[in-house]
Amino acid sequence: MKNKGLKYSALVFLLFQSGTALIAQEATKKISEPDAFDWVLHNIFLLVGAAAIFGAVWAVIYLNSKIIEIQKIKLLKEHGIEVMEEVKLIDKEPWWKRMYDKSWSLVPVEKEKDILLDHNYDGIRELDNVLPPWWVAMFYGCIVIGFAYLGYYHVWDIGLSSREEYAVEMEYAEAQVAKFLSRQADQVDESNVAIITDESRLDLAEATYLANCAACHGQKGEGGIGPNMTDKYWIHGGHVNDIFKTIKYGVPSKGMIAWKAQLRPSDIQNLASYILTLQGTNPPNGKEPQGELYEEKEEIGMK
Repeated sequence: MKNKGLKYSALVFLLFQSGTALIAQEATKKISEPDAFDWVLHNIFLLVGAAAIFGAVWAVIYLNSKIIEIQKIKLLKEHGIEVMEEVKLIDKEPWWKRMYDKSWSLVPVEKEKDILLDHNYDGIRELDNVLPPWWVAMFYGCIVIGFAYLGYYHVWDIGLSSREEYAVEMEYAEAQVAKFLSRQADQVDESNVAIITDESRLDLAEATYLANCAACHGQKGEGGIGPNMTDKYWIHGGHVNDIFKTIKYGVPSKGMIAWKAQLRPSDIQNLASYILTLQGTNPPNGKEPQGELYEEKEEIGMK
């Protein structure tokens, strides 16, 4: 290879180092859907690496075919068989191969003595061949893309800076946390349910009670077909966990359906908490107590 090949390699290395520093400043990904140019810039080294691997494999295959062709010609000459003229061989080559040879200006093996340099390393001589065209194209392409990247993010300020991307990431993360927490209400069950004290949720629970429970337990919890909900006697337990479980699975033997198919866990939690607020309200026409007396204790985990 030429000595300037070493210079090219050094420049590529420096360009790679500079590009890595720029990429580091833009480490975080945009949340908004990136366009094609952004994608290319964020994946430039992956694309260049893929191009280099492809070019290297293709060059090896091409070089192997050339070696086979040369060996074939030598074998024909050794057996006294006439070798076709070089022009005819070229005419039979594919157009893309001729274009590649022309762009590379590869010196034939039989003429390599004309481009031998004076350098000698333990008997190994250096040829003054030009660099492969795919390597040269990749080198200049990296320079062009490097300037485009610099202009896009640091000159014209079109792309988001690392600080702006950080702010977008944090906003997105907060939204995701809020979304996650909003779903946690539906993860509640009879083992971890806690009493709700939020007025807005209790108002929703009251509407749920009037729509689904009042027909059997009375508009004010005084009882009817079902037991009185305002006294301290409970058939299936008066703890919030017990009430939640009773609502969730129902009491089929007494005609109460399981509400888990119609109400979300958070709705059942709200409803159980609302029912506990009816304790001691003593509405008119209250049904006689049923079940066992439940003494209220301090509840842990109120919300």
